[in-house]
Amino acid sequence: MASSSSSGLTFKLHPLVIVNISDHYTRVKSQSLPTQAAPNNADASSLPPAPPPRVFGCVIGVQRGRTVEIFNSFELLYDPSAHSLDRAFLEKKQELYKKVFPNFYILGWYSTGSDAQESDMVIHKALMDINESPVYVLLNPSINPAQKDLPITIYESELHVIDGIPQLIFVRSSYTIETVEAERISVDHVAHLKPSDGGSAATQLAAHLTGIHSATKMLNSRIRVLHHYLLAMQKGDIPCENSLLRQVSSLLRRLPAIESEKFQDDFLMEYNDTLLITYLAMFTNCTSTMNELVDKFNTAYDRHSRRGGRTAFI
Repeated sequence: MASSSSSGLTFKLHPLVIVNISDHYTRVKSQSLPTQAAPNNADASSLPPAPPPRVFGCVIGVQRGRTVEIFNSFELLYDPSAHSLDRAFLEKKQELYKKVFPNFYILGWYSTGSDAQESDMVIHKALMDINESPVYVLLNPSINPAQKDLPITIYESELHVIDGIPQLIFVRSSYTIETVEAERISVDHVAHLKPSDGGSAATQLAAHLTGIHSATKMLNSRIRVLHHYLLAMQKGDIPCENSLLRQVSSLLRRLPAIESEKFQDDFLMEYNDTLLITYLAMFTNCTSTMNELVDKFNTAYDRHSRRGGRTAFI
């Protein structure tokens, strides 16, 4: 296998694809038996553990010139005996996704494992009638605490002459993670959903507030540095840099946008709606408390009237 690709394509991978592949593998692994049945009443624990399952699917997205952006993925049915995919199922899923995402095309496929295998080329070639140059996304499910990079590898196929015979081989391609606003919010929510050390909700909140405080402190320090730099430039202590002043001016021009009349109207509307909901909640609580008080008063007065007192008038 070659070390790197020479196609010149730029790959952008969205987090949703990684989440989908990881979820697919986790579900299949949890549903599979950890060990096979022990023959001749042998102890099942003495058998070696079954190899981790492999999952397969397609990746979809768009290609603009030399840039390939992988947005989503869907699962496929795989026949391990024939090393082939269920073609009818693939075409059905492709038709359904085309109705929802008309601009997305099948860019390739995905699987799990530590490295690409020879049998993977059979699946790769089978998808060439859909995409003449499919991409192969491989997720390594093995946990390696020392690894800092994502366990994702993207392969392309290239035609190389080996021993005088032209052969297709997998070559690695570099990629970058591309996110949209919704994905950033989702990934951040998942990252803070449960503390990695198993701490309580209070610990999680404290860690979150500490992160916000650190980010705010860093922003404040950078603004101070910029402010002192501009003051020194104004006094003539350092030479004037027009490129930096243009960047600062561009940044400051964005600030009046939040002081516009439309912003004030929208802010006051949201603020008034929030106050109204708060007042309604207070009135509801007060009414509920008054009803409970009246019920208790009537109950006490009824008991008093049965003992010969006056008839309750409430």
